[in-house]
Amino acid sequence: MDPVTPSLEVAGLAFAYPDGHQALFGVDFTVARGERVALLGPNGAGKTTLVLHLNGILTGGTGTVKVAGLPVGSKHMAEIRRRVGIVFQDPDDQLFMPTVREDVAFGPATAGLKGAELEARVDRALEQVGMADFKDRPPHHLSFGQRRRVAVATVLAMEPEILVLDEPSSNLDPASRRELADILRSLDVTVLMVTHDLPYALELCPRSLILSDGVIAADGKTGELLSDDALMCAHRLELPYGFDPRSVPSGADRSP
Repeated sequence: MDPVTPSLEVAGLAFAYPDGHQALFGVDFTVARGERVALLGPNGAGKTTLVLHLNGILTGGTGTVKVAGLPVGSKHMAEIRRRVGIVFQDPDDQLFMPTVREDVAFGPATAGLKGAELEARVDRALEQVGMADFKDRPPHHLSFGQRRRVAVATVLAMEPEILVLDEPSSNLDPASRRELADILRSLDVTVLMVTHDLPYALELCPRSLILSDGVIAADGKTGELLSDDALMCAHRLELPYGFDPRSVPSGADRSP
């Protein structure tokens, strides 16, 4: 891919559900190749609806979505779904095979990869998330944090252009939270992170988007957005008690 072509371009995206509920009212933003961007917003803002448009699970509204220059639509759907990897909030929604190896191999095998090439793809994905020693273990024997890392590996095995993470830090203990952050910083992939964990957004994502009432209400440096008390209040975003974003280096200031 041409490095100048954005990983993601969303223009004028509006969508209403069949019951008439309008979830998106015209969303516009661009994510450059290799960026790590947080998608913030209160419950009901339209974040899930937006994410489901990125790989064509939802369609039929107005506006356009492009992934690596390819318009999301039936013509390119197989390639779009390879390029956009979504890691769900609950890893058990993604892990269903008897062993970790089989779970990570499932996507590439379905796409036609086999033999040594498939094994190499599985090994590389597990190495990237620090789970190579667990590939013969049943996923249900792993800790929650380990299962989340394997869920990330199942997506990385498809060699995506964009990694979309839905609440990646939820239910993780502090050590698992830090380990996942280290992994995400090490990946050479574009990241869109949907989260209510504002300190985690600040730690990992130099840039954030605030989605509110179906539109992008703010787009800027994460630390600056989180330090704007009026903006935060207007969009029902609250930092943990005593947390001062001005005292913490943002994702832009941390080494990968």
